Amino acid sequence: MGKASRIASDWVAAFNDHDEEKLRALAADNAIIEAPGEVRLEGGDATTGYATGWLRAFPDAKITVHDALESGDWVVQPFTFKGTHTETLASPSGDIPATNRTLVGRAVQLVRVDEDAIVETQLYFDQVQILEQLGLMPE
Repeated sequence: MGKASRIASDWVAAFNDHDEEKLRALAADNAIIEAPGEVRLEGGDATTGYATGWLRAFPDAKITVHDALESGDWVVQPFTFKGTHTETLASPSGDIPATNRTLVGRAVQLVRVDEDAIVETQLYFDQVQILEQLGLMPE
């Protein structure tokens, strides 16, 4: 496991531990995240806030990484997100009140590491799958 994979794995562990301080420590001050819904956030606090927004909305959230591919400073991690939606989730199109439903969603994140921190994350997930599982859209 190279340095980039180690940093990406440490981030997943911090997410699963709901450790906001560790998540922030792993994000570079100039970090960028891009995600579905035209999300583009810049800065370590903003990128950490995106992750912790999911943790607040899904207090039992866990990510299970299925594999990882490292190439230089980049790591690709296909994963499954699982959690129960018990609090409001902020989304690009507005807040989503708690549905008390369990979400099991597939996703992929591409993470670029510089030095000992994540400088870029490109996150991909199926928004329709999420809306259907939360009962916000017919299946």
